[in-house]
Amino acid sequence: MRDRLPATVPVDVVLLPGMGRGGPVPPLAVLTAELQERLGPGPVVLVGHSQGCQVVVSAAERDPRVAAVVLLGPTTDPRLRRLRGLVTAWLRTAVREPPRQVPRILAQWLSTGPRAMRALWREASPDRIEARLPRLGVPVVVVRGSRDALCPADWAAELAGAAPRGRLVELAGAAHMTPQTHPAEVAALLLAPR
Repeated sequence: MRDRLPATVPVDVVLLPGMGRGGPVPPLAVLTAELQERLGPGPVVLVGHSQGCQVVVSAAERDPRVAAVVLLGPTTDPRLRRLRGLVTAWLRTAVREPPRQVPRILAQWLSTGPRAMRALWREASPDRIEARLPRLGVPVVVVRGSRDALCPADWAAELAGAAPRGRLVELAGAAHMTPQTHPAEVAALLLAPR
């Protein structure tokens, strides 16, 4: 997706612990503080994917440098806060990803491992992102793939409706890995998130 953004647009990718970084998963407040420390002088557009959306919304709630927020496949739908429901939705979504993405998804899962994924889920899933969004005064774009069982349509609509300046964008034919499968569409949203 980076290659779809102009060279003049600075991009800083922050990986959540367990998603390529390893080590124990710190509390949401620590992850939020780490993200805020990395922000430039502003204004900035914060983008989160999946469980990273909780960190982005938490930071946007506290930081005046944030001009807009883009949430890609936000989690965690209250119906998926139990491990069994989450695993079922993850499997339903994984088979809906384009076949060419399977090696990349599998490689990420293997490098992360089930223990780290479970630890991250246990930290992020109790956070009620839907309760934080009404406090954001900046534009919030909620993006979901039309085939994403981890971010169902009604959940995404609820989140977009909870933000005072929220809107929902659905990417036709996409599942959960929109930054990888639909980079041009995601990049366009990042350049004009209002």
